[in-house]
Amino acid sequence: MLRKSLLWSVPVFFPLPLVLAYDSVATEPEQLRFYIFLGLVAYSWWLLAIALSVRPPWLDRLVGLPSIYCLHGMLGVLAIYAAYLHSENSYAPGQLARDLGDWSFYGALTVLCYSVFFMSGWLTDRSRTLLSVKRILERVFRHQLSVWIHRLNLLIVAMICLHTHLLLRVNQHLSFMVLFDLYTVVVLGVYVWKKWIAPDTCLTGTVTGNEALGDSTRKVSVAITGTAAAVRPGDSLFLRFEGTPAVSREWHPFSVTDHDRETLTFTISQHGDFTRRLGRVAPGTPVRLEGPFGRFESIVQDRDPDAPLVLLGMGAGVAPLLSLTAAHHTTRDIHLLWAVRKPRDAYYLDELEKYRAASGGRLRVTTNVGRFRREDLTGALSGEQVAKGQFFIVGPNPAVIANRRLLRRIGVGTRRIHDERLTM
Repeated sequence: MLRKSLLWSVPVFFPLPLVLAYDSVATEPEQLRFYIFLGLVAYSWWLLAIALSVRPPWLDRLVGLPSIYCLHGMLGVLAIYAAYLHSENSYAPGQLARDLGDWSFYGALTVLCYSVFFMSGWLTDRSRTLLSVKRILERVFRHQLSVWIHRLNLLIVAMICLHTHLLLRVNQHLSFMVLFDLYTVVVLGVYVWKKWIAPDTCLTGTVTGNEALGDSTRKVSVAITGTAAAVRPGDSLFLRFEGTPAVSREWHPFSVTDHDRETLTFTISQHGDFTRRLGRVAPGTPVRLEGPFGRFESIVQDRDPDAPLVLLGMGAGVAPLLSLTAAHHTTRDIHLLWAVRKPRDAYYLDELEKYRAASGGRLRVTTNVGRFRREDLTGALSGEQVAKGQFFIVGPNPAVIANRRLLRRIGVGTRRIHDERLTM
């Protein structure tokens, strides 16, 4: 909780140097100055959102990608509100400065609305109607297009920067402008360096297997060049398949299924426009892997070593839970609950049986066709698991949200529930 609190305090302190620097030299009336401050805060938040979008691995290990993505999204929303108040209560004397301010505001609002609907689950995870509409529209607005639309934030920042440079009441203050430009150059420099210039620190590998599991799931195996020593149980990596025109070259996150660090296995549900084409990826295809990301293993190590681990996976969401099981089935009490759509979708039962046999009675596996209902969980979980267990949930966002609610209703504390969602 302390780490997340510190993360959420960053948006408070990040704009302060800019605000204080302008306040020290400004001559405008106090009311107008306040709305200029709001514009600086909005601009700082957009820059901070861009900095977070590079997915710093060290920050992921501290707070986790879900917290980073959540802050990234909230900064976009809050920046729009601050920018709206700024634009409605201040003025730019030059026509070009006014136009740039308006274009950047409406552009940012458009990107935000698009991202909230297509790239996050804030709305679609809580409404089946909106989710159905999204799936229909995704035939046109594919993931690769969505990524490029989201990158329009870079153009928006550039327009705001130029807008600021055209304002006489602002650009006359050299010390402030130096700091303003320093903010801009550093953040955009970090983004450009990380995305296109930096020495390649990604893992590399080659696809050695690509087989179908059930009707809509694939098992993709990647032999790593060297070893993936930093990969821990429960981790995920962003993959990009090279030289395969059949699939997009954008990065996509997938969780590691087992504990082998030389050949990584990924269990992938084929529901998006990218994953539906994975059957075309042939053995021998080169792969780049960014990461690893994830905090499941850190949570396991930081909590009470005697507390049972309760792993709840939906469909392909069992993947990271299998790697946790592989790593801890001989040393920790584990109860793996796996919800599948059809009986034949429980494609890892033989592997789980091997773990169970080697666990000395520590591992218990419960499978269910369809989601676990309240009575299913009440019957499957022991009193000790409900009272002391650490719960890890992985699956599609709506299913994770529903299961978190169920667990709280049967008495599981919120701080003992950890999740990973299969949508961004």
